[in-house]
Amino acid sequence: MSSFFDFVTRHLYFAIPMFLMSFAAITLVIWRILLNLNARTDMNRFLPAFQERLRRDGVDGALKFCRAQKTGIIPRRLYAAGLETSKQGLAAMRRAMANIIELEILPDLNFLLAPILAIAKIATMVGLLGTVISMINTFNKIQGSAAKGENITAHSGEIGLALWATALGLTTAIPLVFAHVLFKDWISKFELKMKSAAQRLLILVQDAKPPAGAPAPPSSAIKPAAEPAGARR
Repeated sequence: MSSFFDFVTRHLYFAIPMFLMSFAAITLVIWRILLNLNARTDMNRFLPAFQERLRRDGVDGALKFCRAQKTGIIPRRLYAAGLETSKQGLAAMRRAMANIIELEILPDLNFLLAPILAIAKIATMVGLLGTVISMINTFNKIQGSAAKGENITAHSGEIGLALWATALGLTTAIPLVFAHVLFKDWISKFELKMKSAAQRLLILVQDAKPPAGAPAPPSSAIKPAAEPAGARR
């Protein structure tokens, strides 16, 4: 570890950016984890309560119930979008939920993934750049020592210090790439969960009955017009 501290003290112009990128990466990953936890919905607990509210209070009561949820993307955004257009029919509900998944929810779930992957790639390149520059300086010193007839083995430690830049870059990049893959996999699974939940909502609304005490809808919204006198023969 003494060589690592030597690298930090003698190559601050590369060590400081690497540490800053590592700190930023950790912050972004923790932030994304917290957002994912806030987006999750326990459907085993939510659906029974939602079905009871839909049966008792109808679509309007179910919509208020979804909006009142403090966490969970599915009730607060997906189900709310579908219930808001329920009066226009099941096709409108399906379009509304598909649009909010593609245009709002998925972009929000991908939030911070691009910076995480960018830091992973930049950290690797910065580490390699630091190694290359340090190696160039080391070989220049070796050449100068050889021209003066000095012992060039004294500069072998400089080569080891140069490799610490690459090591720091890889140490930052490898966990970030792994986290990025896990986040993308979680998003794919959550998208399937949202589509399944949307289909479940369509079935529930289609089978829902008017709440107790609500007036029954008229059998025919338009009464047939009376035939004019003399029309019958």
